[in-house]
Amino acid sequence: MSERPESAGPDPDDTFEEFAELVEEETRRDPDLAVIEAGSRTLRTQGGLPQADVPARPEDPEVDKALREVEAELATRWGETKLEPSVSRISALMDVLGEPQRTYPSIHITGTNGKTSTARMIEALLGAFDLRTGRYTSPHVQSITERISLDGAPIPAERFVETYQDIKPYIEMVDSRQEYRLSFFEVLTGMAYAAFADAPVDVAVVEVGMGGSWDATNVIDGSVAVVTPIDLDHTDRLGNTPGEIAGEKAGIVKPDATVIMAQQPVDAAQVLLKKAVEVDATVAREGLEFGVVARQVAVGGQLVTLRGLGGEYPEVYLPLHGAHQAHNAAVALAAVEAFFGVGAERDGQLDIDAVRKAFAAVASPGRLEVVRRSPTVVLDAAHNPAGARAAAEALGEAFQFSRLIGVVGASGDKNVRGLLEAFEPVFAEIVVTRNSSHRAMDVDELAAVAVEVFGEDRVQVEPRLPDALEAAITLAEEEGEFAGGGVLVTGSVITVGEARLLLLGRG
Repeated sequence: MSERPESAGPDPDDTFEEFAELVEEETRRDPDLAVIEAGSRTLRTQGGLPQADVPARPEDPEVDKALREVEAELATRWGETKLEPSVSRISALMDVLGEPQRTYPSIHITGTNGKTSTARMIEALLGAFDLRTGRYTSPHVQSITERISLDGAPIPAERFVETYQDIKPYIEMVDSRQEYRLSFFEVLTGMAYAAFADAPVDVAVVEVGMGGSWDATNVIDGSVAVVTPIDLDHTDRLGNTPGEIAGEKAGIVKPDATVIMAQQPVDAAQVLLKKAVEVDATVAREGLEFGVVARQVAVGGQLVTLRGLGGEYPEVYLPLHGAHQAHNAAVALAAVEAFFGVGAERDGQLDIDAVRKAFAAVASPGRLEVVRRSPTVVLDAAHNPAGARAAAEALGEAFQFSRLIGVVGASGDKNVRGLLEAFEPVFAEIVVTRNSSHRAMDVDELAAVAVEVFGEDRVQVEPRLPDALEAAITLAEEEGEFAGGGVLVTGSVITVGEARLLLLGRG
């Protein structure tokens, strides 16, 4: 195990130093709020919804100041890792706001992995059929405004601030009447539901924060409940088996809803099916009522044939890598079909051209996202063993790396050993580091686990993320310009977000 002395080797180049300063400047606030925020390129594809990349800090100094003030106020509240399992506070807020979440239908999404990508696909499909959408997802990659989207794009900073100011008196009213103040996540959830009602949207696509039953989002009655694959994560709060975790996540299944269920472990599936029977919900299961018929790797993604509730959808281009994204696409398609009543209230299927255009427009920042070439640098927000296994499999399929270097900065409350073991077969070497979050695992502790998994000769320690990126790129470049070395940055959404700022800058 080696740690590069500050006096050894060339100094980091000016670009890395400049971006490092930006990261330090932008991360002096609570990492649960907005660890880093940055601008970037806007990626647009013909058809479907316009897919905006992560937003920049506001250019207007006054707007930027106002946004920072809101972030600072939110930072005084419980972060997303501190929970009191109850919906009493968010219910009280909805009550004084006039129940904005009842003014539009919703598609509610829970599960362990794939929720955000699936939400983005659902949003794109709905937009392709001329519906105005609101999307609420978490956590964000770089900007807090990413969490609340209208028509496929994060709401502008001005609107984010206005929404907060509009409901602030009601937040303070609820705070004064409750044993605990509303949390950071509860306030953001209230903002999202209020913004959607104000727009107004035709349909809201809502991702749970954690679990389901007592999650702050669970004051909606989703006509469609989506359950992405369940695996072990947040076991200290949700349970120690997939079945126990499914018990919490099944809380989003409401009476008479349609449940779109991805492939699940047997015990999780049993719990979900039992809940559906109890509330008289209809269930569609991946692999039975819908699924992936065929898929093949294509330039920049994959070509898939999906079987939906209403029939087969051939030759659908999906600009995302990995079998897991194809399965997410099947789940998203079935969810939208269910929303439109396909397979139940109406025969036939959705317009194939609209479906193709929608999927071709999908983007999911930080999910096997290529942000640099020569050598290729890929970002993936995998933070648990299941996510890491999916990413590792997809890397082998979509990229022909002759030597892959991992940059890993993980949170201390995750199954870090399991994550590293999943990546061990595909990483030639690993550079361990940490992000700026107070939740980040100590770099020496992470290095100790990495040495046990990879062996001392394959582990390098770089406490600062800019240095870790530079070290990994240097190692990948040792293969030569045309040899196919690559870098994967992973372990945490926060690590990916900070790396994204370092590598892409402000756009």
